[in-house]
Amino acid sequence: MKSQNFRKSAELLGAVFGGLLISLPAIPQALAQQSVTQQSTPKVNPCPRIFYEEPYNNQVVVSQGCPPNALTQRLAAQGLLPVPATPSQEQTTLGVGGEASEPGVRSQRPVSGDQTQQPSPGAVSTDQPLLQPRQTPSATIALANGKVNVRLVNDTAANVTFQVIGDTAPRSLQGKSYVTLQGLQAPVTVTFEREDGGQLTVTPQPSSESGSLEVRFNEATNATQGRSAMRIEPNGSVFLN
Repeated sequence: MKSQNFRKSAELLGAVFGGLLISLPAIPQALAQQSVTQQSTPKVNPCPRIFYEEPYNNQVVVSQGCPPNALTQRLAAQGLLPVPATPSQEQTTLGVGGEASEPGVRSQRPVSGDQTQQPSPGAVSTDQPLLQPRQTPSATIALANGKVNVRLVNDTAANVTFQVIGDTAPRSLQGKSYVTLQGLQAPVTVTFEREDGGQLTVTPQPSSESGSLEVRFNEATNATQGRSAMRIEPNGSVFLN
């Protein structure tokens, strides 16, 4: 009986250790597959180098947490954007103004065009509310359910680059032409500049249609007349800077 019990115990131990030996080779393989999967997941750089190069240095507002480029600094100084924040740990790791850390991941250049742009319903402007300029409104309009249609009319002979902050990429408006931006949710900021480097005078005029604003661009005779941004508040006040 003792010999028979010993033999059964030995067979049981042999089966247990045999199962362990079979499963051990699969553990490193599973860990290796998990490591490869993690390494192959690309991380997109939130602060690509192109946003700090011309012409986008003066046309594109960088994301919250990125070091400000020229346009972001100018709008923040005018009170149209929050004070730029310190870069996050992830942005610092990826490299501000550089490319993504994994091979094959490239930053995309902003797209310019002359077509009418309608903002996406799910678009989000910035992580923090924009600061309200302390000045007298240049115009006041009645919003339609908190939204406004803006018609940009370029009366100059030069092309004008415009951007709805947080909604559109920079776009080009040819001389002697116009474009309508529909359904902009207030508060909203629109930036603009002449592509030839000249100054613009900006004249906002409430339209006869409810919730609509017409903005006309003309050549400025001196730098003090020049304007580069327009802010529409939820109460319908329109500010220029």
